[in-house]
Amino acid sequence: MGNVVYAYITHPDIAPDFRTPPVFDPEFGFEKARKPRTIEATREQLDRANIPLDRRDYCVDFFLKWMKCRETNYPFVKSSCHHQQHDLDNCQYEDYMIRMKEYEREKR
Repeated sequence: MGNVVYAYITHPDIAPDFRTPPVFDPEFGFEKARKPRTIEATREQLDRANIPLDRRDYCVDFFLKWMKCRETNYPFVKSSCHHQQHDLDNCQYEDYMIRMKEYEREKR
């Protein structure tokens, strides 16, 4: 809580505004262009699967695979779907790291 108060209330000039798009070129400093992040699932598939809006991020494909595994292996979800759960957790971690790196890049 203290960092939020310091960065956004008492010293707003040092923290990037999270409501605006990045100011700097995201490709600056890279020799090759970064691979664009895409989602394989369509909006219709997500609507049919009743995926909540807070789960519709770049990891939604892994979430769909995990939900399908949960549905097919219901009583033994923990032992049967640990690979799908690991893939989902790994994707969410990588997404978090990308967002934090972009935030730090914008902050500097």
